[in-house]
Amino acid sequence: MNDHHCKTIDHPLDATVELPGSKSLTNRALIAAALADGDSILGGVLLAEDTRLMIDAIRQLGIAVTIDEAARVAEVSGCRGHIPASEVDLFCGNSGTTIRFCAAFCATGHGNFRLDGIERMRDRPIGGLVDALRALGSRVQYQTRDNYPPLVIHASGLAGGEASFENSASSQWISAILLAAPYAGGDVMIDVRGQIPSIPYIRMTTHLMSQFGVNIIEQYESRRVRFIVEAPQRYAPTNISIEPDASAATYFWAAAAIAGGSVCIEGIGNESVQGDAKFVDVLERMGCEVQREVRRTTVTGPNDRHPLRAINIDMNDMPDAAMTLAVVALFAEGKTTIRNVANLRVKETDRIAALATELRKLGATVNELPDGLQITPPTDFESPAEIATYNDHRIAMAFTIAGLRYPNLTIRNPECVAKTFPDFFSRFGSMWE
Repeated sequence: MNDHHCKTIDHPLDATVELPGSKSLTNRALIAAALADGDSILGGVLLAEDTRLMIDAIRQLGIAVTIDEAARVAEVSGCRGHIPASEVDLFCGNSGTTIRFCAAFCATGHGNFRLDGIERMRDRPIGGLVDALRALGSRVQYQTRDNYPPLVIHASGLAGGEASFENSASSQWISAILLAAPYAGGDVMIDVRGQIPSIPYIRMTTHLMSQFGVNIIEQYESRRVRFIVEAPQRYAPTNISIEPDASAATYFWAAAAIAGGSVCIEGIGNESVQGDAKFVDVLERMGCEVQREVRRTTVTGPNDRHPLRAINIDMNDMPDAAMTLAVVALFAEGKTTIRNVANLRVKETDRIAALATELRKLGATVNELPDGLQITPPTDFESPAEIATYNDHRIAMAFTIAGLRYPNLTIRNPECVAKTFPDFFSRFGSMWE
């Protein structure tokens, strides 16, 4: 296992970056294409651990997926709503989208489908999704303990009906039901009440479904969201292009905020469907300049006369970007408060606790909140540090940006970035090398 030794830079950035496709959009599109009535072509797909797990799962279910690695194109031969396989054991690694989306996908089939992952996956709750599937007529069995994988779906098709979520721990549970809903026997009504995490990801799901020809009735209120997916509907075979990953883009935009200069991300503009594209609004509030265009977004960092300012912000709509913000806070004047991201505790690791631990290694004063962090930056950046990554790709990538200013910063287990961004370190370094 090799460590990654970060390199500081002593000049402002001036970079234009092209990034791999969105993981969130890729895995949603793969499910819709797998169910569709014919062949779909998905351009710009992400090819990383999480999406390869999804591709492998779809193939195990008997659906052909052909990948052109060089062109980053996937051709999916849709099963027309009839999953060919009936007895399958799916390994989902530590990919939340894979196990959650595939659980609902398998429920539309007929047979017995077991879903499991690595040890950490067995600590990530899935009970809200299972309750919803049961409400829609599916038989689901926990194999070891209630509310956690591994699961067995005893599938005989989804009947339809109403599924309810109360203070849902994950927007992916809701997206999973939405993606499967067109193939239920009757209309599916989804009622979400209370705390609703990551609403932009749910909107991303309904937008993707509409691209495949499915109509959804949506009603958004402050603490209640309702959806109706009328039956019968089918996904039409579709050719689409996947946007670059906005969550990945946050590290590059943040580099401009920390090092100064400008970083332009191609392919993510002011019409992006990804919630994390709005991270530039956060950087703007902290003192950066943002240039928004239809197909690109450029962030220019502040200068010595106008340094970064701390911020107090609710990051519920973009919890992954909250991790990037936590590292940017090391370089902002004042105390930064990140609120309403309690679901970070049930991700690849307890991300709130992990962030607090690693930020303190860099000299920050950190108050760990139940649903976030308060971060007061250090007075200097001189002490060398080794950052533990907890086998979490986003910890590794977020702290790499700190290495632009911190000398002798080491990222342990950098290979964990393969989950969503295998060549992250080379692309990050290309901004100035």
